[in-house]
Amino acid sequence: MSNTLGPREELFSGPTPIQEMWRLRAHLGGGPRLLVKRDDAIPFGFGGNKVRKLEFVLPEALAAHADTLVTLGGLQSNHARATAAAAAKLGLRCVLIINGAPQNRPSGNALLDQLLGAQVEYISSRGERAGAVERVMSRLQSEGRKPYLIPLGASTPTGALGFAAAIDEMIAQGVRPDVIIHAGSSGGTQAGLVAGVVRNGLATRIIAVSADDPAASIASTVRGIVRDIPGCASFDGEIAVDDSMVGEGYGLPTDTSREAQQLLARTEALFVDHTYTAKAAAALIAHARDGRFSSDETVLFWHTGGQVGLFA
Repeated sequence: MSNTLGPREELFSGPTPIQEMWRLRAHLGGGPRLLVKRDDAIPFGFGGNKVRKLEFVLPEALAAHADTLVTLGGLQSNHARATAAAAAKLGLRCVLIINGAPQNRPSGNALLDQLLGAQVEYISSRGERAGAVERVMSRLQSEGRKPYLIPLGASTPTGALGFAAAIDEMIAQGVRPDVIIHAGSSGGTQAGLVAGVVRNGLATRIIAVSADDPAASIASTVRGIVRDIPGCASFDGEIAVDDSMVGEGYGLPTDTSREAQQLLARTEALFVDHTYTAKAAAALIAHARDGRFSSDETVLFWHTGGQVGLFA
């Protein structure tokens, strides 16, 4: 399948729901209209934002006649799980380079990686990723295989096209919010959302809530990706990143993420994880309470998934 953004390997069909968050808004005492875009409800491979990116990256792998997908991430990486699922669906092998120690009894995404048949290569830290990628790719090539490397989070200009397309999807659903707030880390989701807004001439502000890195670092990465997306080479607009919710680090819960996790479950029956979406929800709640959104605005929380992390 293809569209104006380029070749696309369809992993799911139809738009993900956009729902009102009436009870959360009431709990917060009013304020802006609150919506949620349910990418946690993507039916393929337990869903999440990585599926959208992979739809645009996979045609490149298939065009290169790859027989093995290689990617990297943390022990409970949503991206690694989605890549393993895509490989299984397409009949490809998958090798995951995972920083962390193997679990005696795999849980969460690590369990799903195993069920999907992925081969896992463990490394001890993020700092070893580059060397491990080179080693694994060389080994696979020496074995006569045709590996295709998907960078961290599929956060490339091609991967970001998945979220440029998602903005088209949102508009087709009749929604043009004033603000979109979402969890961010490797930059591809925000880059795609920004590109989609630019392509459609929207005034929507895109706010990424960092799961780990400083705001300036993420913004720089996002800007570089956006400028490599067709039609956005001259982009010089704002890249808004909120790094106030990181706490003690990646994947570590905070008081505000715990509150957000409980509040979304008890008001909207939405499940968010402490690595990404609970921290993004915490930022949404904090901004609403602090009056940083006006009551006549529409704010959309883009739920990027990650609920498998609740069972890790």
